[in-house]
Amino acid sequence: MPTAPDTAELARQFLIPSTATLTSALRKYGLTNTYLHQVAPLRPGMKMAGPAFTLRYIPAREDLNAGEVDNLRDAQRVAIEQLPPGQVFAIDARGDTRAGTMGAILATRLHQRGAAGIVTDGAYRDSPVIAELGLPAYAAAMNAHANKTIHHPSEFQVPIACGGVAIIPGDWLVGDSEGVVVVPAHLAAAVAREALEQEEKEDFIMEKIRSGASIVGTYPPDAQTLEEFARWKERRR
Repeated sequence: MPTAPDTAELARQFLIPSTATLTSALRKYGLTNTYLHQVAPLRPGMKMAGPAFTLRYIPAREDLNAGEVDNLRDAQRVAIEQLPPGQVFAIDARGDTRAGTMGAILATRLHQRGAAGIVTDGAYRDSPVIAELGLPAYAAAMNAHANKTIHHPSEFQVPIACGGVAIIPGDWLVGDSEGVVVVPAHLAAAVAREALEQEEKEDFIMEKIRSGASIVGTYPPDAQTLEEFARWKERRR
């Protein structure tokens, strides 16, 4: 029985297929609500893969957000200092984009801690700076207001909703230039493997379509096309 890939190897595998391919792989397991709605990269070309480390915001209330920020008690600040390297900081902002969920200083701290990325269905402030950090960053919007004008950091490492999708701590978050997909932790290894295989098949199909082939018998592939694909794979190996 093959051993499960370690986190670094699984991340490497997830960075190859597109989010579109991953949603197709997940549909085979009956999962259709896996793509974060209206959550996009801050700039094109971003790629991200890692287990989710979650933070949940609730609506701000004056008594909850009174006083100075306490780095040792504030759920957002404590979570940032506990995030393990290689994980994705995922923020449930309830889809409310009227204030940022974090700014460039905290995003930089996450980058220095080795985060694999940051994701929110809310907004970031200092978004242009965050976009250039080298840290994959996905959000629904940009907003210069500080987080506690709208949000209160409630708890971390709990199940959250982000972009209309459930995220359990440890689920895999995979992002590309299109958006972000959630892969349940218990399916991660199988989905990564199947998505890699599907991506290779679609590369072959795209080659045929670009060379003038009809979609009939090619997409989806018939028996003859699958035989051609098998020979094509052998040549590539």
